[in-house]
Amino acid sequence: MSKEEAQVLIVDDNEELCQMLSHSLEREGISAQIAYEGEMALKMIRSRMYEIMLLDLRMPGMDGMEVLRRTREIDQDLTVIMITAYVDTGNAVKAIKEGAYDFLAKPFDNDEMVRIVGRALADRELKRKLRYMATQVSDVGPLKEMMGPSDAVVRVTMEVKRVAQSDFSVIIMGETGSGKELVARAIHNASNRSNGPFIPVDCGAIPETLLESELFGHEKGAFTSAATQKLGKFELANGGTIFLDEITNMPMGSQAKLLRFLQDKKIYRVGSTKTINVNVRLLAATNQVLHELSLSDSFRRDLFYRLNEYSITIPPLRERKEDIPYLAKRFLDMASVELNKGCKGFSESALEVLLNYTWPGNVRQFRSAIRRALLMADDLITEKHLDLRMVPLPGLAFIPKVQRVPWENLSLREILQESSKAIEREVLLQALKNTGGNKAKAARLLKIDYKTMHTKVKKLGISINGGDHGQKKDG
Repeated sequence: MSKEEAQVLIVDDNEELCQMLSHSLEREGISAQIAYEGEMALKMIRSRMYEIMLLDLRMPGMDGMEVLRRTREIDQDLTVIMITAYVDTGNAVKAIKEGAYDFLAKPFDNDEMVRIVGRALADRELKRKLRYMATQVSDVGPLKEMMGPSDAVVRVTMEVKRVAQSDFSVIIMGETGSGKELVARAIHNASNRSNGPFIPVDCGAIPETLLESELFGHEKGAFTSAATQKLGKFELANGGTIFLDEITNMPMGSQAKLLRFLQDKKIYRVGSTKTINVNVRLLAATNQVLHELSLSDSFRRDLFYRLNEYSITIPPLRERKEDIPYLAKRFLDMASVELNKGCKGFSESALEVLLNYTWPGNVRQFRSAIRRALLMADDLITEKHLDLRMVPLPGLAFIPKVQRVPWENLSLREILQESSKAIEREVLLQALKNTGGNKAKAARLLKIDYKTMHTKVKKLGISINGGDHGQKKDG
């Protein structure tokens, strides 16, 4: 970020000094804004992104140390330079411990102040680029840094610490885009296996016919295209952790072999009768309630019990709004480096939109929205740059009218299961009608994978426009 793009907040009750500092910075091409007391400064920090804050130590009302502490709760990355007429080594040390970048004693030379601000901006830019480079390698870092400072993230972090040192299998539950893989990586990084490999597998992205070979490997000649021997993901993860994402997409046959692995800690490559001992910890993720699926026989009950040695639930972004300002700044910083583009931050109306939107795609959608907004914006991201429309999914903004399930001779659980199937069928039917029978588009509309959509349509006997199970071109 260049000096011309930087934003400095001056916080001091001395109006004459504030104007002098502002003019000195603006002569260097650095934009400055002024707050004459602490509460005003905190309000401005909540609504706008600043790179540097020049903060007076002694002010009426809230003093500089309290402003510094509360600023750290809002924006951990804001660089704070303390200024004071009361030179005190103890205060200087205390301020540095609280996270201040430097300490200026009044009266100070304006050139010295400008030099320190310039050095602080250069240090910020270097740190931001290093942080961006780290995220390009992998999404590895403390969960609080990756997901936000909310109490909900703190609870997830505590659960990660509790289970990491064990070798328990863990089920990680959360909506699409909520950060399940981040939590899985955090468990691995905090475990005794951290020096071993972490192998993620998306069970919904691999065709059913290839999944077993991908997981357990195959021998040469095991099937037509098996020209060479191949190691599976379990062997590649030996000594480390394997992460099975969206495990509910795993077919029953593969579930049986996974259960056998959990019992014996051995695998068989496809086309071989030789057992291979594998030392792997298993983490699984799902965006559905696995226990309910096991009760309805959509997922093997015995496998669920073996996997569910410990479970962690990640709240969706709309339930942890305290993380939104933090993530907005983090993603804006990253996108600024990526696009080589500066931005002052967000308008108040834009922040309001970010806080009130429901984020059905969670953090993944949130990050994309910030990147797109920065691409469209000039010096400030406004509501129009976010382009987030509060529009319900077409055909789904109603409670489906379904045929009443007869209660006679049925238990409560059976009644609920049958009612659930009826509602599921109606929702799928409406989604397919809205996409002209296109299952791929309907799957994207409902935020499920194509394979799940195809299986459900076939299982529930849904037909669109007389077609066989709603099959039309899926482009």
